[in-house]
Amino acid sequence: MANLTNPKLIWCKGILFALLGVLASCLLIARMPDIENVVLLAIVVWAFCRAYYFAFYVIEKYVDPAYRFAGIVDFVRYALLGNPPDRR
Repeated sequence: MANLTNPKLIWCKGILFALLGVLASCLLIARMPDIENVVLLAIVVWAFCRAYYFAFYVIEKYVDPAYRFAGIVDFVRYALLGNPPDRR
């Protein structure tokens, strides 16, 4: 599959992800509207955002600047197996 390079499509994809997140959050809160669930949902979102930042920014910029990750599976493979001999 080719990389997405059209800026308009990239923006559209980002907006769709944000809308999906907002819709899913609203549905979860509507099903369980107490404050504890709302706070836990906020913590989950924050924690996964920080984990994403760690995986795709901190590792590339501070731990191993020569390695580039293509996605979550690539990062997990890197985290479990270490530096592969065939660097990109």
